[in-house]
Amino acid sequence: MNTLGSKIYRKNSFKWNSTSKKICGVNMDKLVEMDGQYRKWISEVSKRFRQSQIKVAVKVNDEMLRFYWQLGKELHDRKDSFSYGQSFYKTISHDLRKELPDVKSFLETNLRYMQKFAELYSEVSNLPQPGEDFGNGEIEPLFAIPWGHHKLIMDKCSGNPKKALFFVNQVIQNGWSRAVLLNFLDTDLFERQGKAITNFKQTLPAIQSDLAQDITKDPYKFDFITLTQSYNEKELKDALMDNIQKFLLELGNGFAFVGREYRIEIGSTENFIDMLFYHIRLHCYVVVEVKVTEFESSYAGQLGTYVVAGNQQLKTEKDEPTLGLLVCKSKDDIKAQYALEASSQPLGVSAYELSKLIPENFKGSLPSIDEIESELRKDTEG
Repeated sequence: MNTLGSKIYRKNSFKWNSTSKKICGVNMDKLVEMDGQYRKWISEVSKRFRQSQIKVAVKVNDEMLRFYWQLGKELHDRKDSFSYGQSFYKTISHDLRKELPDVKSFLETNLRYMQKFAELYSEVSNLPQPGEDFGNGEIEPLFAIPWGHHKLIMDKCSGNPKKALFFVNQVIQNGWSRAVLLNFLDTDLFERQGKAITNFKQTLPAIQSDLAQDITKDPYKFDFITLTQSYNEKELKDALMDNIQKFLLELGNGFAFVGREYRIEIGSTENFIDMLFYHIRLHCYVVVEVKVTEFESSYAGQLGTYVVAGNQQLKTEKDEPTLGLLVCKSKDDIKAQYALEASSQPLGVSAYELSKLIPENFKGSLPSIDEIESELRKDTEG
């Protein structure tokens, strides 16, 4: 290197101190630490901004629905006092849109929904009358879901406010989109939810018993599996495990799968729980036993033993008491209730329904997986 180049190199080169890890007098560890703190701060600011956006959106939705509620009440109360007859909604829509040309909320159809909104929940809610104060400003559950969801619920639950409120709460708890809500509105979920026969009120604290009851169904619908008419218990359990995602959806929000044929030791014997779940919202294990026969009292005794074992071997100090759920092909409700009242463990009994059963002789006529794959290969090669 020539002299000039050497001088330039020395002038612009970094001064490195291997002991203190410094470049040009700046501690590199400090730079890295400062950079990490800066990035963490940027991330926190971004997160706070997103949270504020969500809060603003929720507040805007809340205020809009409160307005719709009050306007709906006013439409209900004043409809007979105006002389517009069948042109009532059309006239009001025209006049409001004339005053507020940029607002699309006052279409005739939407005004009808507003009135239906106020009328549907008038007997089951503690909402104030028009002009009254809404209280402490907390968001009512009724105002916590989007207007589009409400319109779907009103269409499907007309004249049934309890069913409508049930689906409002389901949307809040599960975060359902409109498409998911519409799918469940076309089912009998309201009629089945929380309907299992249980002893939860006698074996659990009040708050926990209500929550536990709410996660049950009766009957459980296994329409997502296909079995022959002479299916056995193993075939049913295999089919449920093969469709575990759909099974979890049928069980409901909050269930997390832990294991099948879950091994526990009771005394000197090995025992195997059919299916073990953990409920995230209730913070407890749920032992599920499936039977392809009608309910027998002995089933409750076996399930109670598994629940006790779960409390002794799985439950931690942070967990709530383990629950037991027995799902049978059918049940006598009185017999099941008597059996559960004799148990000190929190147990529930439900039935299940299967709609896709095929004749035994039809099974042999169906192509196997290997035969289907072979035919597909022939079509591809051809």
